[in-house]
This record gives sequence, structure tokens and C-alpha cells, in this order.
Amino acid sequence: MKRRNFLQKSSLAATCLISGYGIIQGKPILNDVPEDGFVNLIKGNTLQGWHTSSRIPAPLYPGGPQPDKSKVGYKRALTSKGKWTIENGIITGGQDKEGLGSYLVTDEKYDDFELLIDANPDWPIDTGILLRARPEGSPGYQVLVDHRKSGGIGGFYGNGLAGFHALPYNFDAHYDANGNPIGLVREIPSTTIEQVTDAKIKLLAYSAPVEEFLETWKWGTWNTFKIRCEGKHPYLTTWINGVKICELDTARIVHPNYDKEDIADFLGQKGHISLEVHDNDPGMGKDRWKPGAVSRWRNISLKKL
Repeated sequence: MKRRNFLQKSSLAATCLISGYGIIQGKPILNDVPEDGFVNLIKGNTLQGWHTSSRIPAPLYPGGPQPDKSKVGYKRALTSKGKWTIENGIITGGQDKEGLGSYLVTDEKYDDFELLIDANPDWPIDTGILLRARPEGSPGYQVLVDHRKSGGIGGFYGNGLAGFHALPYNFDAHYDANGNPIGLVREIPSTTIEQVTDAKIKLLAYSAPVEEFLETWKWGTWNTFKIRCEGKHPYLTTWINGVKICELDTARIVHPNYDKEDIADFLGQKGHISLEVHDNDPGMGKDRWKPGAVSRWRNISLKKL
């Protein structure tokens, strides 16, 4: 297993690249050598192989009512493609215009795969990893990285795929005496929300106990996601830091407006992978994405199955 062998400083020439490692202008690139069979999706210290996309409104489900392109909100969304940068192998995503989101999308499409990706999100932000996505970054099956109050991590969302939520628990932050967030705690739902939460859990084929999640999640630093996507109606599995978190059989989802065959025809067997910067939706204020906050990603590698 090579992926956790970090590059050490050495006397290698500044232009030397070894198996995805490298040194550029004297600074180490932090992309690890992938595990056997995995290929880096980060090319050196650039965003080559990726493109940015505006986070424009999309129909709730394939064939659903189309958004009104004449609306001010739709036109404003087109003015932003986010603020995506890479430095020392770390991709950073943020809002270039306050309140507007975006996507960073692979140019290549993938069928069945396993994906390894490290995430280090600020608090609060709403981000995620979309699978089998369209070229514009969505719709697609989304692995949630909602690092915010009432957010879910490691579960799933049908982004433009009938809007289903399949996740076992929501979170809030634990704060120190000075009001600074210092860790995650499970958010205790009200009776009404608890009923909704039960419906979300029932969509899953497996979910880890919340205690296992909280024990494995590392606050304020890097967490390694492993994501497996396989099948025409994909069976999705997430691990975080080696602990299996959730499984979802999308062939068995029962949810309003969810039609697995329509979705398979709409997305196709192959799709893109995209990283999300969410909007600040009306009614959620700045709790969805704090001004100036960013998502961070590194060590992105994929193995085709």
C-alpha cells in the first residue's frame, strides 16, 4: 500500500516527477503515490483534466419542469464559476461571488470505479462529490460532505435525480468556551424531523453507527474518503478513514418522481466526477456557506473496475 507514503524533502531536481509526486519551485506536491491500480486525477500542480461550471438551477428530476432561464437568479448563477485553485497539490474551492456556487468537473467520464479522495472542509460549508454527473457537474449521485449544522457526511443525495436523501444522521458543531467550533456532534432531531430522518435511513442498505462515524472523523484536518460506484443502477458505498459509513442500492430506491430507468437513460453508464461549492440558498442565510470559507481536496485517484 503506497498511498500513505508521503513525499519527503530530498535533493531531487525541481522538475523531477515520480509516480504522481513532484517538487515544483522547491515545494513538495502533496499527492501521494496511489494504491495499486489507482491513477491520479491531479496532473502535477495544475487543474489539467478538470473544468469549472456554473451551479445553475436544474430540473428536480429527468423530464421534470425546466427552470425559467429568464429569471434573475438563473442569469446571476451564470456569472460565476467559483474560485478554484491548486497549490502544492491541494485543490481549494470557494465562492468567487458571495452566495453563488459552482462545480469542478473531470473532463473524462467513468463507468464503474473506486475513488480515493482526501477532504478538509471549513465550517460551515456545504459541499460534496458527484458521481455519474453530467458535463456541467450535475445532475448526479452525490456523496454528501455537508460540514455544517444539520448537514450529513458520507450519505447520499439525488442531485437533480428526484432529490432523495439517503443518510443516517445529521450533525452540528461542538463549541469551546469562546464560541469556536472544535468538533462534530450528532444533531438531535425534533419529533417531526425524526420521522423524516427515519425515511432517509430506510433508503440505505447499510449505515454505520453514529459512534463509529464520530470516532473516525477528524476535525480540522484531512479525512480520506473511499467511494465505490458499480452497476447500471449503481450500488454506492462510502468509507471514511477506512470505516464503512453507508451503502445505497439505487436500483431499490422508492421515492417520489424517482424512476431508475429514466435516470439510467439520462445519465448513461458513464459520467463525470464533480466537486461542489454550494449556493447560500434563500432562507438558510450564511449557514450553508460561510463567506470566505473553502473546501479543500487532495490525493484524488481512481481505479476503473
